[in-house]
Amino acid sequence: MIALSVNLNKIALIRNSRDTTNPSVPAHAQMCIDAGADGITVHPRPDQRHIRASDCFDLAGMLSVEFNIEGNPFTEARKSDRQGVGDYPGFMALVREIRPAQCTLVPDTDGQLTSDHGFDLKKDGERVAPLVEELKSLGIRTSLFMDPDPEQIRLAAQTGTDRIELYTESYAHACKSGDNVEAIFAQFITAAEVAADVGLGLNAGHDLDLHNLPRFATVPGLLEVSIGHALTVDAIRMGLANTVAAYQRALGK
Repeated sequence: MIALSVNLNKIALIRNSRDTTNPSVPAHAQMCIDAGADGITVHPRPDQRHIRASDCFDLAGMLSVEFNIEGNPFTEARKSDRQGVGDYPGFMALVREIRPAQCTLVPDTDGQLTSDHGFDLKKDGERVAPLVEELKSLGIRTSLFMDPDPEQIRLAAQTGTDRIELYTESYAHACKSGDNVEAIFAQFITAAEVAADVGLGLNAGHDLDLHNLPRFATVPGLLEVSIGHALTVDAIRMGLANTVAAYQRALGK
């Protein structure tokens, strides 16, 4: 069955809009778990605009399901410029200390509103491969954020990564606009077939929602989806527990 990992970034973003601990990230993680989520995902960025490094430690101490930390492995330590917010230790330093079940490496930059492209391993492969090796030596399953590009997926396998996470924004956009849905969905089918052929596990995420998820769940070999923004928006209307259950039903459970 396909695992549902709930991304809590937007819960942290709401909290950070005020000088408060409400809403509590660990408490909402527990609510998701109680409602049937298979995992929890966070993406701590250096500016700590949503998930903070401290949240990662708090979650690591209480989670009973798989913990997935994602981010740019090349981001270094940074001093916090906000009172009451601890320093950012650097992505790899954070992951080394916490040792989550899974680490998803993402090539985002500080200026990005959200992740918007996969790795170009023709350019970054030599830098990524040693990091994958290190993470695996720590017992951390490793995934690379990738576009549905067969050539790049084959290069991902050469880094030694366990899985890839397909960046699904193009599919979500096509579903919303109604343009080229079949052709774009076919790209993801091909990407999944290539991943299986080179021995990679398959995750996916970005802009998946209750409308487009049921079809995407038919992609062969799909192991896990990570969903945050749409799930949080739906939770405002439906309640968090009902929303997690709805997403599990959309995955065929």
